[in-house]
Amino acid sequence: MLMDGFDTGVLPLLGFAMLGLAVVAFVMALVAREDAYRAADKQTKTFWLVILGVTVLVDFFLGMLFLEIAGLVATIVFFVDVRPALKQVSGGGGRRSGGSSSDGPYGPYNGGR
Repeated sequence: MLMDGFDTGVLPLLGFAMLGLAVVAFVMALVAREDAYRAADKQTKTFWLVILGVTVLVDFFLGMLFLEIAGLVATIVFFVDVRPALKQVSGGGGRRSGGSSSDGPYGPYNGGR
């Protein structure tokens, strides 16, 4: 009885979560520039698109747990290792890089003083 609830409730939710993470990682890999991968000294953009694309297909169509877990590991590696390196190389740090809220694109704005 407990296993029936697990098989019909928890496992499909985990599958949808893994599929969602893989789709988000695939889109992030697709949007990043090719030269950023080389500058960050990571595998190529094509490599990550193939790995994450296969992960999305496996999660969506096959549903084989072993392959889904392997794809989840690849997705986690992309989020934890590759994506931060790409953001650092691309300058995607945003305002968290220590700038003031009154900074303009060419330096601090002081109101014409």
